[in-house]
Amino acid sequence: MTELEAALRGAVRGEVAFDVASRALTTMDASNYRRVPLGVVAPRDADDVAAALEVCRAHGVPVVARGGGTSIAGQATGTGVVLDFTRHMNRVVSLDAEARTAVVQPGVVLDRLQEAAAPHGLRFGPDPSTHSRCTLGGMIGNNSCGSHSVAWGTTADNVRELTVLTARGARLRPGRGWAGAPQGLRELVDGDLARLRTGFPELPRRISGYALDALLPERGADVARSFCGSEGTLGVLTEAVVRLVEAPRARALAVLGYGDESAAAEAAAGLLPLEPLTVEGMAADLVPSAAGLPRGGAWLFVETGGETAGEARARAQAVVRAAGVVDSLVVTDPGEQRALWRIREDAAGTATRMPDGSEAWPGWEDCAVPPARLGAYLRDFRGLLAAHGLRGTPYGHFGDGCIHVRIDFDLLTEAGIGRFRSFSEELAELVVAHGGSLSGEHGDGQARAELLPRMYGAGMVALFERAKGVWDPDDLLNPGMLVRPAPLDTGLRFSVLPREPVDVAFGYPADGGDFSAAVRRCVGVAKCRTASVSGPAVMCPSFRVTGEEAHSTRGRARLLHEMLAGELVTDGWRSAEVRDALDLCLSCKGCRSDCPAGVDMATYKAEFLHHHYAGRRRPAAHYVMGWLPLWLRWAARTRTGPVAGALASVRPLAAVAKRLGGIAAEREIPRPAGETFSRWWRRRGAAGGQGPGELVVLWPDTFTEHLSPSVGRAAVRVLRAAGLRVVLPPTLRTRGRGVGDGASRSAAGLLTARRGRVCCGLTYVSTGQLDRARAVMRRTLDLMEPVLDAGAPVVVLEPSCAAALRTDLPELLPDDPRAARLAARVLTFAEALERHAPGWAPPTVGRPVTGQTHCHQHAVLGDAADRRLRAAAGLTGELSGGCCGLAGNFGFERGHFAVSAACAEERLLPAVRGAPDGAVVLADGFSCRTQLEQLAGVRGRHLAEVLAEALERGERDDGERG
Repeated sequence: MTELEAALRGAVRGEVAFDVASRALTTMDASNYRRVPLGVVAPRDADDVAAALEVCRAHGVPVVARGGGTSIAGQATGTGVVLDFTRHMNRVVSLDAEARTAVVQPGVVLDRLQEAAAPHGLRFGPDPSTHSRCTLGGMIGNNSCGSHSVAWGTTADNVRELTVLTARGARLRPGRGWAGAPQGLRELVDGDLARLRTGFPELPRRISGYALDALLPERGADVARSFCGSEGTLGVLTEAVVRLVEAPRARALAVLGYGDESAAAEAAAGLLPLEPLTVEGMAADLVPSAAGLPRGGAWLFVETGGETAGEARARAQAVVRAAGVVDSLVVTDPGEQRALWRIREDAAGTATRMPDGSEAWPGWEDCAVPPARLGAYLRDFRGLLAAHGLRGTPYGHFGDGCIHVRIDFDLLTEAGIGRFRSFSEELAELVVAHGGSLSGEHGDGQARAELLPRMYGAGMVALFERAKGVWDPDDLLNPGMLVRPAPLDTGLRFSVLPREPVDVAFGYPADGGDFSAAVRRCVGVAKCRTASVSGPAVMCPSFRVTGEEAHSTRGRARLLHEMLAGELVTDGWRSAEVRDALDLCLSCKGCRSDCPAGVDMATYKAEFLHHHYAGRRRPAAHYVMGWLPLWLRWAARTRTGPVAGALASVRPLAAVAKRLGGIAAEREIPRPAGETFSRWWRRRGAAGGQGPGELVVLWPDTFTEHLSPSVGRAAVRVLRAAGLRVVLPPTLRTRGRGVGDGASRSAAGLLTARRGRVCCGLTYVSTGQLDRARAVMRRTLDLMEPVLDAGAPVVVLEPSCAAALRTDLPELLPDDPRAARLAARVLTFAEALERHAPGWAPPTVGRPVTGQTHCHQHAVLGDAADRRLRAAAGLTGELSGGCCGLAGNFGFERGHFAVSAACAEERLLPAVRGAPDGAVVLADGFSCRTQLEQLAGVRGRHLAEVLAEALERGERDDGERG
């Protein structure tokens, strides 16, 4: 233990962490920069903050305050001690609805404040797109804005009073009328009034530099407002009194289509007299699909409010009339509005990839110009990009003249970094020429502080340095930010990554086969740190349970980044820190769809486990559950499944088996069915494979085959009722090219044929046994060649197996063209009915539904066809999002039960408990059904089972009537 660490542990009641993992998790924010801290302190209160500052001052160690870590200019990273306010100092202390104020701690997430204010009809005005994870302390530090700033201003406009600790331990209460000013600040201002009155550009989004003009006497000498936007360089915030505004009772959203972004930008300023709540802009090159948007090449999202829905709609229609649009859409339904806003909010992540898949980075993320100059500025900006051979996709707060953009800088080579610098210098000149601010929302940090003299001149920047000296004479707080900055092209986070490709098992097609590029996808947007999810979202269930950065998608990506860097995490694939962080990853694949940057942690986890345990003994659970298809097949072949099930019901024997197998003691071991699906098929079902209908191949996945054959039987019943000819995959690889029936009794080539069963390899993938997974997949492709040659669709009932075939199969065997062919043939049960029996009407069930969309279905397969099939069958209501928490082998492994159960309690179990009488509990995944049964005593059913039961009921009713 170092002397610094020991001193902090003796002085601070909160957590003090100097371990490798804690430091690795805070090396980066959402910027291009990386700094390795000495340690992390999570203070419990202001006294802890004061104690930490005293220790760090005595040791000459710098301090950086950190909230959600979503800053884009590098200001939430540091080389000394990081103060993490999100763990303890994260409360809404009080709320005065009459005064319309709230007292908050710096680590409280904005959405928690909004939730506290909402019952009173109030809200905090500023709302960055990161509202679900950014903190009030970070917002005050950066003077954040968000999409509603045209109505309610910046964070500085909504701060009443602050409680601040200086680096030398003074406790100040900054407010108006010089309240809380450190000694010497007033004298500094009084000595340079002329410069302060003339040296700041007038525009709504002027965030760059220190807001010293707020200290002018005619502006109320507002020390609190001046402190906002200081990026943790002047003092450490411990509490804030913020203003709340009245939330409109009703809202409408006008989406306005224009020919291009310049037309949209030029129209934006003209809409401001109509007093909209937002005027947001984005162009077509940022939208993956324009479905649901009006015609156009760029759009303005203009929100209006009112006392009633009619009033809000009328204001939105007035906006449309004044807008001069190509096309428009006015939406009043809250759900439809949220879906449209999600397109805009996800832009910070989706912009990290150009349309061709190449990388794009922040750095010039939020320049702002006067709104009336925005159209001209955008044209000049595009021209500058072209002159440097760069590409970017602008979007942002058009009503405030603030533009966000990620640019395809090459930050990996010396030449590319040189171009990054020259472009930055020229763009700074361009912004200033248009009367703008280098930062319009996210602060200067390291990204822009070096260029502040171009905006303010040397005299004003010297005044900034003197102000910093008044507040923090020892330069202890976040040094290198805003004043005396580090060069903008040093400390880039990519510089430590390996230049040569890393030898990996997966193909990573979206990243050019480069695992480093896959890990670089995480830019720190931190949507995975959302404490609660709504709608169908899944990511990141383990973080929502533990609240620990290490258990977020971002945290795991950061550790993988440091593993590749080899500077802090030094043992590569053998890293215990990475292993432990990945241990609570459920492999739900939620991040694959919910992460705006497309991080796929389930794949990265499988890759890591593959290397981590190469040539070493694995945990027992990997052999027990990873090899589950083999054990179940052996039990079926020897007909010992019922015996094993009976023995598992004997508690002492089950306890021993679970202990030896690495299975959680709280779990019940599922019993194999008395008769496998394939055996039932040979006995009763195969004859139905003959007939005139369209051929479909029903995949007998491990769970359907051995544990839930009733699902397979029901699917056969429904598919045949829909007029389809159902067969099973071949079990022999022969020279013949006919599609088998699952029995493969053809005499041709029997002597030389190889027997086997198809398998997606899921359990091997999820436990990182990728060599075995590839062998299983190749054997499967050998068996499936007749099916591929016939072009028949392959219906997979288990969503996790379907997802493995769609994604893991082609990504693990990228050089085998059969893998992509099979992936393209895979359909879910609902998709098969919709595409290959479009004229068939399902039986009417006429009941409400409850349950959860399978996480792999949400992330990989999509559930649109399922929704339409349920509606056609009269199954009403929506399924919840989230993850059931069992997630294949995860919830069965020793040490995971508490997290697994907590995941289920987040959305699945409450949805089932709160379901109306007679509701059908739908759960297409075996894991989901098992979790429901073991934790709630509820039987969930596959949609195929529900429809098959309705068919049989209809036939009985017809028989009785006959």
